[in-house]
Amino acid sequence: MAYANPLSDRRHLPLLALIAGGIAIGGSPIFVRLSELGPVATAFWRLALGLIPLCAFALIWRPEALRLPDRRSDCALLMLPGVFLAADLVAWHLAIHLTSIANATLLVNLSPVFVTLGSWLLFGAKVSRGFIMGLVIALVGVMILKAGDGGGFGGGHWVGDLSAVVGAVFYAAYMLALGSARGRFDTMRVMLWNTATAALSILPVALVMESSILPSTLWGWEILLALALISHVGGQALIIYALAFLPMSFSSLTLLLQPVVASLLGIVVLGELLGPSGWAGGGIVLTGILIARRSRAS
Repeated sequence: MAYANPLSDRRHLPLLALIAGGIAIGGSPIFVRLSELGPVATAFWRLALGLIPLCAFALIWRPEALRLPDRRSDCALLMLPGVFLAADLVAWHLAIHLTSIANATLLVNLSPVFVTLGSWLLFGAKVSRGFIMGLVIALVGVMILKAGDGGGFGGGHWVGDLSAVVGAVFYAAYMLALGSARGRFDTMRVMLWNTATAALSILPVALVMESSILPSTLWGWEILLALALISHVGGQALIIYALAFLPMSFSSLTLLLQPVVASLLGIVVLGELLGPSGWAGGGIVLTGILIARRSRAS
């Protein structure tokens, strides 16, 4: 299928939606850091509050999405992505608190690499030379990024960085499971099930790990609502809308936007300045991911 120029008049709305979606998701680490609650409780409310507009939309326009599947195997198929999403959000939110915003966001964006590796291991998908080259470049960027912390992987942030990589692995598993579920069910039903399953999976972890799961001020609730409605629901909805009109390769724009927006907001809002090696390493990591992702798509 031939795509029109995404900059043409007919495509300007999807392009703007793609950019806005990338910015909205890129702001999520700031909301996580500003939250009154701990990282796991914040992850729970990110999902639980995000269910409100999803359920409202389904009740009004897609009531069939709220029906239970007939078979238990279908329930398991719908729930599995949510379990992986819960693990991803817990690991990433912990990383946001344990390392810099820039590191956490860059490293969790290694997920496309793990998606391809998982496809190769589980489904025998072919791995191109371009993907291997992109992987090597990304790893070099990670080493440069960590060298700027003052001592290789011992710069005080290695636990947070490792948590971000674990989050990338779980997000890759989420994407693979999501692909299987999406092959049988419509987008609305899949979104409802994986969001609800993830919230229910995180709740007991939050009750054990966190001293409180309820914000004590109106400001605390406002931050959680902004995270859920702007970053989680709004950002994802804008990107899903945009990719219905734009070529998949254009999704690389959001891959670039998210860590860049997060890093800039980290500087402006939190005062997390990046040194030369941080900018260089981050740029090399993004370049490697883009090469790997485009090689996989080609």
